[in-house]
Amino acid sequence: MPRWSKNSLFSSDIGIDLGTANTLVYVRGKGIVMNEPSVVAVNDRTDQVVAIGKDAKAMLGKTPPHIRTVRPLSHGVVSDFEVTEELLAYLLDKARQGRTKLFGPRVVIGVPTGVTNVQSRAVRDAAKNAGAREAIILEEPVAGAIGSKLPVREAVGTMVLDIGAGTTDIAVISLNGAVASKSSQVAGDRFNDNIIEFVRSEFKLGIGERTAEEVKIAVGAVMPLTNALEKTVRGRDLATGLPREITLTDAHVRDALALSLDALMDAMKDVIESTPPELLSDVLERGVTIFGGGALLRGLPQVLAKMLGVPVKVAPEPLTAVVRGAGVVTEDPAPYADFFIDEDETLGEA
Repeated sequence: MPRWSKNSLFSSDIGIDLGTANTLVYVRGKGIVMNEPSVVAVNDRTDQVVAIGKDAKAMLGKTPPHIRTVRPLSHGVVSDFEVTEELLAYLLDKARQGRTKLFGPRVVIGVPTGVTNVQSRAVRDAAKNAGAREAIILEEPVAGAIGSKLPVREAVGTMVLDIGAGTTDIAVISLNGAVASKSSQVAGDRFNDNIIEFVRSEFKLGIGERTAEEVKIAVGAVMPLTNALEKTVRGRDLATGLPREITLTDAHVRDALALSLDALMDAMKDVIESTPPELLSDVLERGVTIFGGGALLRGLPQVLAKMLGVPVKVAPEPLTAVVRGAGVVTEDPAPYADFFIDEDETLGEA
């Protein structure tokens, strides 16, 4: 188990929510200092990084053939090690501007539930190669629960739902441990794909991921709304190949997301069914807390509450819950040591 030494007094301990779509950074004593897209632009002719974060995201779909924009994390885990290392090095260097560099920072990083030892090791190695002295790995639903000030150290069942871009993590936590948990790929990126497929099927119009994301944010809903929402969308007519414009409503998005919502419900039911009865009674009484970008989907708490029969609430500041939890751990790690994914176990697997 990692030991937190006095060297932390001479470095900037950092908490990171390493997300598929966005990476957030917390610096001990300063709070959240960065929220950057997890995107890197690479020049294939020179193997040089052209841009990282917001600048790279602005290039999506607009680059010449020799420059590719890469999201180095897929479903919350490292899919391109070297590019992830470049991303982390950029974030760590930017977060430490104006601070001592006598020692490399200790870093607490949130990862999805159920990552393999190889995947966990990849995150840890990328952080160390990027300049971290020590990398502590923490499951994202646990970090989000800590950041939402839920009683994770008490003998009471706490159920959380973290809907990110690449993964949705579900966990029931009690006494410094996840008693039951599951990770699903039904998350924000899947919702975007659902919208793209719906528009293609119903309107014979081709749109991109960025447009689908904008539609989800602007009119996304999973239950009927009192005041209907509309958004104008432009894309390529699949029959003529020419530009065309349509209007999408919240009802269209609701239809597009229906199957994914059912799959999400099934995953939550699996976790509930594997939860011990004593803790399940706590969940029935205390309900479920949602965080992550998907928590902002209109009507989601009400639909979940109706289908599961338990109270459902959105955490305060759901987009930053995980990184705030990682930040809490950097401030005082000892009480949360049981949650850490042990480096020794990780290194023990080939």
